[in-house]
Amino acid sequence: MSLLIKNIHQLIQVANSNQVLKGAAMHTLPILENAFVYCESGMIKSFGQMNEGDESAYNAAETIDAKGCVVGPGWIDSHTHLVFAATREAEFVDRINGLSYAEIAQRGGGILNSAKKLKAATEDELFASAWQRLMEVIALGTVAIEIKSGYGLSVDSELKILRVIKRLKEKSPIPIKATLLAAHAYPLAYRENHRGYLDLIKNELLPIVAKEKLADYFDVFCEEGFFSVTETDELLQAAMKYNLPAKIHANQLNHSGGVEVGVKNKAISVDHLECVGDKEIEALKNSDTLPVLLPAAAFFLQLPYQPAKKIIAAGLSVVLASDYNPGSCPSGNMNFVMSLACTQMGMLPEEAINACTINAAHALQLEENLGTIAVGKIANLFITQPISSYAVIPYSFSKSVIAKMVLNGKVWK
Repeated sequence: MSLLIKNIHQLIQVANSNQVLKGAAMHTLPILENAFVYCESGMIKSFGQMNEGDESAYNAAETIDAKGCVVGPGWIDSHTHLVFAATREAEFVDRINGLSYAEIAQRGGGILNSAKKLKAATEDELFASAWQRLMEVIALGTVAIEIKSGYGLSVDSELKILRVIKRLKEKSPIPIKATLLAAHAYPLAYRENHRGYLDLIKNELLPIVAKEKLADYFDVFCEEGFFSVTETDELLQAAMKYNLPAKIHANQLNHSGGVEVGVKNKAISVDHLECVGDKEIEALKNSDTLPVLLPAAAFFLQLPYQPAKKIIAAGLSVVLASDYNPGSCPSGNMNFVMSLACTQMGMLPEEAINACTINAAHALQLEENLGTIAVGKIANLFITQPISSYAVIPYSFSKSVIAKMVLNGKVWK
């Protein structure tokens, strides 16, 4: 199968390097105007400006005229909880009535609420609902995604989620990475017995997950009222014995020490970061750990937004992700995430796009295959409606301007 996309108004993220972008480098987005992309056997085979060659040289099975449209490499969402059993709109109302996220959790809501509902759901039910969500986010431009467990909080339920993610991987038209997040909260049975739950994760769950190859990463919610720095450190070191790199929920509600313990354990990323100051930035400067910001969760929970400009000004990289989940961010719309990054965190459109493409690819270790327009990369692309420039993508916060998706070199239907 071959595909030619011609007359592209702006072909964005045309880069010769797979390097993560940091600091001032995030300000620049390489583009080609009046461009084409030729895809063959699921890969990008050629691209350039229309005046560089005769389109008849490409004997494509299908041709798309993208006149007036923007084409790019698609969004990579490195932090989601896509597999869940039910929505949590009652807690949404509780927050409107003045209860905090932490207060809801203390009453048995939040993660514990989702765990209770998930235990009652069948694997087939979970797969069907997660598949529908996956199709929705693909239509919005997502071309690779991470999915966490964490709504199980028992060996059987955590394995159930991970096996659903495995089924999604096998059927999905886009790459999926799986993360074990059993350390999401302490289940009620272990609320006064932290040692018992830590040992269950280390001695019962991790060996099964490793044997069945159900996870690519290991995550801990390092936060006051959840898992302490010491507990997080212990779990991350246990996971590394099974070759599961860390991705940490850090500093969402407090200056929790999550950033520092993530850096210490060479985490791929530390995610959330609503509470970040000079100490955390200094720790990140001396590491390869990526800061992943989740502005849609801050929006939905009415938390302070992450200091993106300060992080970038310090010479660091920024990744954006959705945090799609039923409690604190019931949306996987990466276009809206970019809108929030621009309007609420002061990021430039170029910075937001870089944070959702090449930098996000690094957060899932997919930079060799996705994240830029480059020969030899997987042809997972979006095509917008006719728009004046790529800045219209985050500008149009209430709707997606993405009209078509190309996955593995074929128009996705």
